[in-house]
Amino acid sequence: MNDTDTRPHAPSAPPPLIGLTGRRKKGSAIAGFPAPLEAADVDLYFADYARGILAAGGVPVYLTPDIDAEAAVSRLDGLLLTGGADLDPALYGAASETDLYPPEPARDRYEIALLEAAYARDLPVLGICRGIQLLDVHAGGSLHQHVPSHACFDLHPGTRVHEVRTLPGTRLRELYGERIEVNSLHHQTLDRVAPGWVVSAVADDGTVEGIEASDRDVVAVQWHPEMLDTRDGDPVFRWLVDAARRRLAAGVAR
Repeated sequence: MNDTDTRPHAPSAPPPLIGLTGRRKKGSAIAGFPAPLEAADVDLYFADYARGILAAGGVPVYLTPDIDAEAAVSRLDGLLLTGGADLDPALYGAASETDLYPPEPARDRYEIALLEAAYARDLPVLGICRGIQLLDVHAGGSLHQHVPSHACFDLHPGTRVHEVRTLPGTRLRELYGERIEVNSLHHQTLDRVAPGWVVSAVADDGTVEGIEASDRDVVAVQWHPEMLDTRDGDPVFRWLVDAARRRLAAGVAR
């Protein structure tokens, strides 16, 4: 008797595709590039974001700014807004107070277009560092432009330097529990939190370290979970991939 099950099986669901933002530089900004390539455009992406998505079961997709934002988002299941240069303070009606990390207006415009396309398709969105700042500013918030006490760039990026308290009833409380020790690799912080955002995590000095939307799957943190030694099990990457997977399971077409 042959006990082999020959009945057809339903195909397993494909892993969700998560778009990751990066930044564009000239070859001249990268040490070791030969002179003939100094004028070439180079797209840069920190691999640890992709590794966090992979560990959570998703497929990371690097988003070059040459792709139309709506066309790119139409093929995605989720979006991760990554860290990087300061936002142009003109976006929140302010003059520049620092040139430490000069704004990249083209990146600002592209990521805003990606975000608006993601909102239109109800994609889950995760913002990290610059990402939380972009989400807040896009909605009408503003930033403290230079907070040296938070700029721990002289330490290993995985060094946990302060504690963050999550607020009751928020997604971050569900994901992390009441308190978490985090790293700090930013010199700008949220000032005016835009209407519609729920503050979900704060540092002991009152700095807003997490926000989330109450009416859609959008979560953002100021620290860098992708650079901690817990990256491959970090719940915020799992949250993003799981939210994208639920969207796929609901039959929402790309």
